[in-house]
Amino acid sequence: MTSATKSLRIAFMGTPDFAVPALKALHAAGHKVVAVYSQPPRRAGRGKKLSPSPVQRVAEELGIEVRTPTSLKGDEEQTAFAALDLDAAVVAAYGLILPQAILDAPKMGCLNIHGSLLPRWRGAAPVQRAILAGDTDTGITIMQMEAGLDTGPMLLKAVTPVDDKTAGALTEELAETGAALMVQYLTSPSKYAAEAQDDALATYAKKIEKQEARLDFSPSSEQVERQIRAFNPAPGAFFEYQGDRYRILEAAISDAAGPAGSILDDQLLIACGSGAIRPATVQKAGKPAMDLKSFLNGTRIPKGTVLQ
Repeated sequence: MTSATKSLRIAFMGTPDFAVPALKALHAAGHKVVAVYSQPPRRAGRGKKLSPSPVQRVAEELGIEVRTPTSLKGDEEQTAFAALDLDAAVVAAYGLILPQAILDAPKMGCLNIHGSLLPRWRGAAPVQRAILAGDTDTGITIMQMEAGLDTGPMLLKAVTPVDDKTAGALTEELAETGAALMVQYLTSPSKYAAEAQDDALATYAKKIEKQEARLDFSPSSEQVERQIRAFNPAPGAFFEYQGDRYRILEAAISDAAGPAGSILDDQLLIACGSGAIRPATVQKAGKPAMDLKSFLNGTRIPKGTVLQ
């Protein structure tokens, strides 16, 4: 990556894997990332040990100071942020609300990497909502943050086809695109005119709730297959059979027909409201994911079964 025209003093604010490429790109571009803000370590895994966020781990590897406040609303945190004397703060899936005092502190304000083509899919789950809605394209918007939720002026965009990607694959792709786009913007900010969002075109990408992942086979096979891709890798689209939960991680569409939710053959072809799906990768709760053939070697769900 080429060096930035001017090395800027930046605070990076992000938490999950989506934010990691941007942190690495800013560092590689020669910017002075003087502090990284991330969500506090969470208890994870069987031992419930405190586990730092992906962004915190990478920041520590790069030798950057990490701050993990639970809130930025207090005077002490806001004073400490202002004392960094920032040119800009770069935000990517941080997870905390930024009060006005934080938004106003850097000379260039706070710049967000958002995983959609704003004003479509403002909010917490833009990638999953784009897949569920059957959008042909999505992308990245670099935007100037303001008090509203993803309402600020747009500075730069890049379009990405959704194709048949899972949420996991699309998120990884958008993370890399967003990293490159932010570096591009910071190289020459005056080159890009801010564009106000048209609120009349806005849609809201509400947070994914776990119950949404339960498969309902009454819609079309296309919609069911989109649900499977949107919830891969998490929380995982699932059905239940004889008290066990089965996640479908990948499926193919078929034009076979039958009552919605019924098993149409001995190879787990499942009828939908129109058409059918055949799972390609299945995971029984507590077990590793398997291709369909391996799964059927150990689990039989007979033809004629109706999945609820």
